[in-house]
Amino acid sequence: MTVSIFPIRHHGPGSARSLDHALRALQPDMLLVEGPADGDAVLPFLTREDLEPPVALLAYATGDPARASFWPFAAFSPEYVAFRWAAQAGVPARFMDLPASATVGATAEDRLDAEAEGLLVGTDTPEPDAELRTDPLRLLAAAAGYADFEPWWETLVEARGHDLDVFGAVLEAMQAVRADAGPARGHEAQREAFMRQTIRAAQKEGFGRIAVVCGAWHAPALDVTQVKAREDAALLRGLPKTKVTLTWVPWTHGRLSASSGYGAGVRSPGYYHHLFTTPEHVTERWFARAARLLRGERLDASSASVIEATRLANTLAALRGRAVPGLDELNEATLSVFGWDSDLPLRLVEAKLIVGEALGRVPEDTPTVPLAQDLARLQKTLRLKVQAEPHDLTLDLRQDTDLARSALFHRLNLLHVPWAQERHAGGRGTFKEAWALAWKPEFSVRLVEASRAGQTVEQAATTLAVERAHGSARLSDLTALLEAVRYANLRAAVPPALDALNARAALNADVTDLLGALPPLARLARYGDVRGRHGDRDLNAEATFRTLLTRASVGLPTAAVGLAGDAAQDLRSAVQDGDASVRLLDDPAALSEWQATLRRLADREDAHPLLVGDAVRRLRDAGQLDPAEVERRLSVALGAAAPLAVTEWLDGFLGHSGTLLIHDAALLALLDGWLTGLDAAAFQEVLPLLRRVFSRFEKAERRAIGGQLRGGAGRATQAAAALHEERALRVVPLTLKLLGVNA
Repeated sequence: MTVSIFPIRHHGPGSARSLDHALRALQPDMLLVEGPADGDAVLPFLTREDLEPPVALLAYATGDPARASFWPFAAFSPEYVAFRWAAQAGVPARFMDLPASATVGATAEDRLDAEAEGLLVGTDTPEPDAELRTDPLRLLAAAAGYADFEPWWETLVEARGHDLDVFGAVLEAMQAVRADAGPARGHEAQREAFMRQTIRAAQKEGFGRIAVVCGAWHAPALDVTQVKAREDAALLRGLPKTKVTLTWVPWTHGRLSASSGYGAGVRSPGYYHHLFTTPEHVTERWFARAARLLRGERLDASSASVIEATRLANTLAALRGRAVPGLDELNEATLSVFGWDSDLPLRLVEAKLIVGEALGRVPEDTPTVPLAQDLARLQKTLRLKVQAEPHDLTLDLRQDTDLARSALFHRLNLLHVPWAQERHAGGRGTFKEAWALAWKPEFSVRLVEASRAGQTVEQAATTLAVERAHGSARLSDLTALLEAVRYANLRAAVPPALDALNARAALNADVTDLLGALPPLARLARYGDVRGRHGDRDLNAEATFRTLLTRASVGLPTAAVGLAGDAAQDLRSAVQDGDASVRLLDDPAALSEWQATLRRLADREDAHPLLVGDAVRRLRDAGQLDPAEVERRLSVALGAAAPLAVTEWLDGFLGHSGTLLIHDAALLALLDGWLTGLDAAAFQEVLPLLRRVFSRFEKAERRAIGGQLRGGAGRATQAAAALHEERALRVVPLTLKLLGVNA
């Protein structure tokens, strides 16, 4: 009996290509591959023709789906290549690592997450040999004169053709490194013990030639002649066990990249896929793909540029003593030839080709939860394309198919599966919805988690919406939920949401919360019938809106008294929401009630000046205060004893636009006169807040205000002329600087 060990790098195309040729040459009787042993139950799906990598083996605790682990496989993963070879050759193949029941069931302290598994094994606590254990190949790369591990590995392994000698060389290097690192400990020791036990079990079954495919770090430890079986059995005694469910889910190249946080990630999954699937003319075809991508983005990329980039990459490789160009040479050539004076082409190539967002596909009969099956059925019925690359979709809610798509998107968001995120829909009409769609692998786990609430998307969304209604303490959360369930067409969830809203409204006296609850109700009352559904009348959002508005109107003037700065800002934001909601509803009675409330607030001398100034501005914009009255109120506010109170009033009054000061010379003159009349200490005190107020204005607005002050037009000139010229000149540079004007 012979055991041949093939140390590989997870997701390494060079390792995969060499492994394929090695297996063809060896023709083993049994194939053992690093991976969870209980994954054998779903292993046949991996080699099906209707499965398209990248995919991942998902294992989750049956009663607690949030505890889950993934084992990803790409087309260029050596493990995937090994299983494909075994299926074609009719050779039995198995996983040989610790079962997922032990990995998922382990505690956070002693568990090495399956997502963090890779070529190298990490340790949780710093130790003298920690660098050897966590990154041995990086040390070898440094010894070879490479600052980065990736180019060294690509040059030696990934960019080479099939090379059977590479496995012996890697094994020899790992033996030397592990001799200095010392024996394995903890979870790592248990994993290697389990793999050795699996090899012994295969030997007992009588297989003559056994091929073992494992991460390079583990290879030196899998010699079963060096460790006694009883020692391994002792290490494995008492392993945690949790009932798990295993299935296959689509994965993406983006999730295989090291930048995603995946421990065994590679920096260039898209490029590695190109290396593995392109048998010849690798460099030429890479630049041809890059040119096609750039032309699709309306950037210059001619055939002559492809030829020149290929020549440059080959020349760079020759100068650096490399047989073929690596990714560094390809990137430098891309930047030089296609980039001209911008790095945009290279950034596009990096995002779309070097990493990429290819999304895998699993067979339709892959075991999964009924909720995921229902979503797959709906995606097919509604002709929705599932892809990792973000793409936009604009819906016409007058069409039945688009109306059903909208309901599905809103339901999934209630399930915390934000496959579709709503965007602003351009153009006229309220019958449009714009969405940005991008599928992420973690959504598969969220579907499993949500499956406790129902077997269909509609059932699960309804259950979770009702749970949220019962658990929400804020009115704004409840009205937002009510809007969501209406858009999701979850009729069964409307009565519980309404009951919870009415119950909270009867007890809630928080004006900020009352005002924050108005926008969803206003949208429902104004646009609820756009979807053409019956039942919006039963909802009676307008009546609920009027009830909450009345309660907020009664409490607002009193709530504005005795507030600290942060609380005043929060209430001001709520007033803004309430004001916009009233104007959206376009109900004369509600508008009259709201404006009367703003007037009472503006008349209160003990209210926070920020809110008083804001109320005066809103009444002025609504035509409820004539210019003379606004000027009078501003004059009174500027006469306050405390300069900080004046600046807070101005903060509320001026808001985020300087248009008022540009078109009203009288107001500008009053403000200018107040500011120039401050003594030095008061001016320094109010300067920071005034700077914040004026920084919100557009640059053109600040320039126009400064121009009026500099030109001395109108009453601003008269106010300035009344001052001593020398004293005025001292103030002007600071004022202009405050207003953002270049003196």
